[in-house]
Amino acid sequence: MENLFNILTGPCLYIAMAVFTIGLIGRFVLYFLGLDWKLDRVAYKAHMGQGLKGGVHSALKWLVPFATHGWRSQPLAAIGFFLLHIGVVLVPIFLLGHNVILQQRLGFSLPTLPQGVADALTILSLVGLAIMLLRRLLLPNVRILTTGQDYFLIVLVLIPLVTGFLAVQGFGDYKALMLCHIISGEVLLVLAPFTKLSHIALYFASRMQIGMDYAIKRGGRTRESGAFFPW
Repeated sequence: MENLFNILTGPCLYIAMAVFTIGLIGRFVLYFLGLDWKLDRVAYKAHMGQGLKGGVHSALKWLVPFATHGWRSQPLAAIGFFLLHIGVVLVPIFLLGHNVILQQRLGFSLPTLPQGVADALTILSLVGLAIMLLRRLLLPNVRILTTGQDYFLIVLVLIPLVTGFLAVQGFGDYKALMLCHIISGEVLLVLAPFTKLSHIALYFASRMQIGMDYAIKRGGRTRESGAFFPW
């Protein structure tokens, strides 16, 4: 069992992180390379400074809960989204146990969260995931757009959250839970660039593009209302 854990937190971890990082960078670059030259990239190139300001503004604005008309018009989606993503971003990066592995395998570590805070964020993430799932099941306009991949990804995100939490809290077989936690986490990393989880990177690409559109081609910075964007 110990040898299996060493393999999973050694070579398998390196491979998973490499696929995750290189894959998402590739998706980000390919997104912009795929834009139409005449409709998009010519305008962006001619007004790059103004466009980048608009793009950054757009990306950051949508990361603030209820800061946009889009979030305010869908309060349930906003609550579920932020509860889920705050936990699944902060906990994996700043969890003490993960940083111990980083220090052992890669020679560096990051600041860590107190265990109580990490536990609370995990619970909030599970609440957010439940809201997102119920929204897909109960709202007809969302359900009709939901595919099997969406439900698969919800389960894939759920497994490492639940198994990691249960292992830390001392429920069940610790080694079995940690084995499931590590495997599911690494599968998630490997699949991210090839599934809808690629929004980890493509969110910033698409919001940058939309922000640049409004800043350059739709006069976002020169509106008489003084608003930077209509959202």
